Amino acid sequence: MKLKVMQVLIVMVAALALLEGTLASDEPQQVLPGCNNTCGDIQIPYPFGIGYSTLDHKPCYMDSKFNLTCVNNSTLIHGNITVLNITSQSQMVMKFFVSRLCTDGNNNTEEKEANQPFLNVPSFTISSTENKFITVGCDSYGYLDSNFNGATYSTGCLTRCPRYDYDPKMVNGNNTGKCTGLGCCQVDIPPLMKYITIQTFKFPNSISQKGCSYSFIAKQGSYNFSVDHINNLPNQTFPMVVNWAVTNESCEIAQTTNSYACKENSECDDDDDLDYDGYRCKCLEGFEGNPYLPGGCRDINECATNLHRCKDSTNCKNTPGNHTCFCPVGQTGDGTKEGGCLPIVPTGDETGNAYPIVPTVLGVGAAFIVLFVGIISFLVYQKRKLTKLKEKFFRQNGGSILEQKLRQRNDSSQVAKIFKENELRKATNNYDESLIIGRGGFGTVFKGELDDNRIVAIKKSKTIDESQIDQFINEVDVVSQINHRNVVKLLGCCLETEVPLLVYEFVSNGTLSDFIHTEDKVNKPTWKARLKIAAEVAGALSYLHSSASIPIIHRDVKSDNILLDGTNTAKVSDFGASRLVPLDQTEIATMVQGTIGYLDPEYMQTSQLTEKSDVYSFGVVLVELLTGERPFSFGRPEERRSLAMHFLSCLKKDNVFEIIEDGMLNEENKQEIKEVAVLAAKCLRLRGEERPSMKEVAMELEGMRLMDKHSWINDDLNVEENQHLLRESSSRIYETGDSSKHGDIGYDSLKDHVLIALDDGR
Repeated sequence: MKLKVMQVLIVMVAALALLEGTLASDEPQQVLPGCNNTCGDIQIPYPFGIGYSTLDHKPCYMDSKFNLTCVNNSTLIHGNITVLNITSQSQMVMKFFVSRLCTDGNNNTEEKEANQPFLNVPSFTISSTENKFITVGCDSYGYLDSNFNGATYSTGCLTRCPRYDYDPKMVNGNNTGKCTGLGCCQVDIPPLMKYITIQTFKFPNSISQKGCSYSFIAKQGSYNFSVDHINNLPNQTFPMVVNWAVTNESCEIAQTTNSYACKENSECDDDDDLDYDGYRCKCLEGFEGNPYLPGGCRDINECATNLHRCKDSTNCKNTPGNHTCFCPVGQTGDGTKEGGCLPIVPTGDETGNAYPIVPTVLGVGAAFIVLFVGIISFLVYQKRKLTKLKEKFFRQNGGSILEQKLRQRNDSSQVAKIFKENELRKATNNYDESLIIGRGGFGTVFKGELDDNRIVAIKKSKTIDESQIDQFINEVDVVSQINHRNVVKLLGCCLETEVPLLVYEFVSNGTLSDFIHTEDKVNKPTWKARLKIAAEVAGALSYLHSSASIPIIHRDVKSDNILLDGTNTAKVSDFGASRLVPLDQTEIATMVQGTIGYLDPEYMQTSQLTEKSDVYSFGVVLVELLTGERPFSFGRPEERRSLAMHFLSCLKKDNVFEIIEDGMLNEENKQEIKEVAVLAAKCLRLRGEERPSMKEVAMELEGMRLMDKHSWINDDLNVEENQHLLRESSSRIYETGDSSKHGDIGYDSLKDHVLIALDDGR
């Protein structure tokens, strides 16, 4: 009997430990509520941040020097410098520029003066332990200057190789990739260098020699020298490590100011032995999290995370910042791994007789029973607590309102299902990261399999504004009723979590963006396939604008939000930014939201969202289908960064065929491609009132498809007349009073809204 009790007790203790471990495994918060914590694969811990919180519209960063920008949900920018990583050791890895100077061998230089990259952020110090300063070239030298405390400090190196013209082996005989001093030199960087400038030079007496000089900072191990680099260094940037601090004040001074950044359970760190200037914050020992966030660092439960020194987690008691070990009733010792616990052995009474064993056994048994009952009670309490929490979230997320709306539906086949949290957790194998099929600005999407074997896509949103719950419920009700073959079907939602989960049909063939931009596709998309996709997307948007029970503005139309099934049928998805339009209104005022390259310029300037905002974004998608180019790229020359503006410029100069994707244009589809280009230009007009409606766009594209299917319809048309009409259609885009004629002026007026400020870089 006693053995069975012990077995049950062990099982219950293990269950208790597992439950505590689950509750304690949540990762500490790293960003302010309502703020995005990632850009692509890069984690963004506060005090750094992107934009403004969706909850209170306050900055997501501590102050302007920590303000970052995420371009295309993939590239993190500080000023005009690309950020690669932000570490927990108060360091940042960024791409920094190369200073370059070349001569042509005729006493001329390609540039009158070498470009001089600089970094002018007070709280950023170049790491002396993680970087090297390097100069590449023959008869070349470079300086790294630091302006600090009113004085200029410099370091640098030089490399001379007078026999390079005759014997390149003198420079790098074994081609080992090492920077040895001939053709390439490197030096350590002194501590505390900030406000830096890089300069590169060639010796005056070597001006007749052809070659280049390059100077740059590079993270250790990121650069391997090659003799070919003397005349052509392939990189324009290299990864560089900077140490960042809150301010350049000492802890003693910072703690007296109102702006002191270290929160609860953290301490200030300004160790002079480190390569930093200023102070940082770090959690106290025994605490974890982000010391800059309100609330500070949280206690680490060593007992639940196996970080304790006790014999077992059942012998451990958590305390703030620490833990203690103990032995259970009936045993003696300190409960640690070294000391352990031993049974108490009876030694007898004053007469020398041994203590009766029965009372001792009864006492130990009673203790086990009390402990067993306590564990059961605790587990029941935790289950009730979890149930109440789910009920709280359900009410908070408007579950009762949605249930009432669904009961009022006449068509039961169109009723969205309210899923249980356990169903979706099981469907995604507890939200296994291997099942992630998409990440975006609004949340993460998992692939899941329901109990009825249906494959679904489950979206975990990052945040939701509690003041918008009624609108969210209304949108779920309306969007779930949409039954269009080119719109991803919303199957239901789960409201038992802090932020609601949405369940969509699963679309198997990826995004239109992958379809257009993935290199080395097995089946290269034809023009007919692209025209079909364009017509289907236009039809879906037309339906949302004109035929849904309440008009819906998608607000984030882009190729990443258009999915393709196994037959490449397009399905519009991701209504996370969508807005319902009241039937008595044609426009609504909103905070500007969307993706760079697709954003309607008029919407950006006025914050007035209309159906024509979707028309503009669809016009960019059309241009994407025509050119195979991405809508916005810092890697292109400035006049070509915006694909829409470059496309309109080419169309205006009547050389639009030059930017059509290679291999797609032929004599059979040339006229049709020109017509689609003209239609795209109409969609891209700066003033919304001049753009066609989505219904008109859909009709025109579908008409082209029908003409293409029944080419005999065109047999009797006069070719010259047809081409004349096409030229006339194209010219009308730029008639007097048409905003498209002033595309360059309109674009210039929007640069402050779209492009990244160039404050802190080259």
